[in-house]
Amino acid sequence: MTRLPQILLPALLMTGLGGALVSSSILAGATALLAIAGITLTIRKSLYRSGWEVPKELRLLHFAFWFFVLVSFCSWTLEGFSYEGGKNLGTHARLILFWPLVVALTFVGIKARGTFVALSLVSISVIAMFLLALADRNGAIEKLLSIRFGAGINPISFGNLALLGGMLTLTGGFFFARSKRLVPATLLFVLGLSAVVISMLSETRSNLVALPFLSLLLLPLVGKKWRIGGAVIIAVLVVATAVSSDRLSRSFDQLMGGGKLDNSMEIRFEVWGLAWDMFLEEPFTGAGMGGYTRGVEAAVEAGEASRRVGACCTGHAHNDLLNNAAMSGVPGILSWAFLIFIPLVLFARNLFSKHAPTAHIAVAGTMVSTGYLMFGLTEATFDRSLFLTFYLLATAGLASALFTELRASYHRNRRVKVSATVITMNEEDHIADCLQSARLVADEIIVLDSGSSDRTVEIARQYADAVEVTDWPGFGIQKQRALDKATGDWVLSLDADERITPGLAREINHHLADPDADAYKLPWAVTIYGKRLDFGRSGRAPLRLFRREGVRFSDALVHERILIPGGRKTKTLRGRLTHYTHRDFGHSLEKSAKYAWLGSLEKYRRGKKTRTMIYPTLRGLMTFIQVYFIRFGFLDGAVGYLTAVTYAQVTFNKYAGLWTLGRATQDNATRE
Repeated sequence: MTRLPQILLPALLMTGLGGALVSSSILAGATALLAIAGITLTIRKSLYRSGWEVPKELRLLHFAFWFFVLVSFCSWTLEGFSYEGGKNLGTHARLILFWPLVVALTFVGIKARGTFVALSLVSISVIAMFLLALADRNGAIEKLLSIRFGAGINPISFGNLALLGGMLTLTGGFFFARSKRLVPATLLFVLGLSAVVISMLSETRSNLVALPFLSLLLLPLVGKKWRIGGAVIIAVLVVATAVSSDRLSRSFDQLMGGGKLDNSMEIRFEVWGLAWDMFLEEPFTGAGMGGYTRGVEAAVEAGEASRRVGACCTGHAHNDLLNNAAMSGVPGILSWAFLIFIPLVLFARNLFSKHAPTAHIAVAGTMVSTGYLMFGLTEATFDRSLFLTFYLLATAGLASALFTELRASYHRNRRVKVSATVITMNEEDHIADCLQSARLVADEIIVLDSGSSDRTVEIARQYADAVEVTDWPGFGIQKQRALDKATGDWVLSLDADERITPGLAREINHHLADPDADAYKLPWAVTIYGKRLDFGRSGRAPLRLFRREGVRFSDALVHERILIPGGRKTKTLRGRLTHYTHRDFGHSLEKSAKYAWLGSLEKYRRGKKTRTMIYPTLRGLMTFIQVYFIRFGFLDGAVGYLTAVTYAQVTFNKYAGLWTLGRATQDNATRE
């Protein structure tokens, strides 16, 4: 890798975030240049040639961004390509740059330290603009305190982003303090606190709503014994901030004195009512990207809305949820929810990571989504280019840093003995690769074969410590036989068509240096027809790794379960267990029919019944919906669709087979 990208691309991230409040053009320009670099790297496949395994979480984040743009485009198309709607779409279209931004920042290996330095520049710019405004007034600070400070831009935009930037800088301060770098930690604490204080001069009410939530997100970064005290301190500071707010005090006095809200809140409630009415009129399509503006103007003209609404609020509904509902209906609500909550959940899952850089980046990423959720209560943040572009660049930077740090966090070697067990039957195409991958984490490999007629046993003896040929009693009993022969403290139970990837091997060895659970689930990465599936049924995580003592397999003919004693802890790892489910479509049909019939027999053996063919039909349909839509199988393209249909067919066949077994029993009973 040349030295220039290593310097230039992080510099663009710093320029974009640091210059966001100085000029939205700086933010937009830096974001565009970073995206161009990412597109170039994608075309050259530079990142992929380096062995980058795309985390499925990043693909899900990417979906959240492009789906928002897709919904906006469809709304604009349905309304007839209006000029006003086109302007809104132009703002939303920037979100399509998320993936190139991630590629560029992942390519240079952006980490926590560089990301927090970039975020701290937001606080520096806030302080610099405040000092310039103070100097412009000859140091008369009382003049600044008498107005809503916005540093030359909308006070709401300035206040919200200054608060968020200040809180992100404080998170960076905790990161450097945890790393024993006291000088940068102290500097970032001072910068962050100063930016938070200055943000309150904007008198933005949504800041008072966001402040406690953002502050509480800092608590995972301190020791457990400090968290209760920290929560109390946060509560006191929030109350003090609210009491000292002149604007909030005036609103409260007006409400108590005359029983009326202040003017701005009355306008907002009126606007929200109009947006809600538009949604109810067109709940599935919305009024279109320009429909909200036309609807408000028509309401004002007809006397159904006040003139003050027409004077201030024709552009958007001052609430993200209602704004998207009015313009795009239910799809708009979904697109907004995905854009906020998918990043929030993915970052929040790592809040309590034992790896300090990962935990701090997770807190920062959760702060960004939480902040925008709060800011969006009284402002249409994703209809404002400054808000939207900041969210885009900050989320891309934090996501890139998160997964870079996660890869670096698995570095310890296991301290326990691991036995890998594999059962086989005519698996000569798979067994060598399976056992070689198992050796990455196993000290002992045991193979039980059920009378293969190919070279499976011969190949297995080249890699395994013990190979035995037996009869075939069913999946559960055969796996129990293999488990009985294991001598390790831990057991890895693999199927012959599964592979431990190098990334998963590092993670397993890291966790087994000091196990934090008694069993681990390993997420599948189903690989068929030349494509790795990340969603649908590939989103499942079967239990494969466990502490041996007291564990046994169920005796099921198929779909056996690992029975873990009560009270033991199970966790799911991040790494992927590659799963080659079948060789070709013909093998898929053969295997699916076999498993469906075995499933029918197993359910019949347990006394299950189905009395009508309606039930198999509904179960098949429900399986398709779950695999293709609920588990995001559509993100895996055509192969994802084929997989969803295949699983739906298996489910139908299994319950149809159960129905036929019940009919056969009835016929026999009738003859007797």
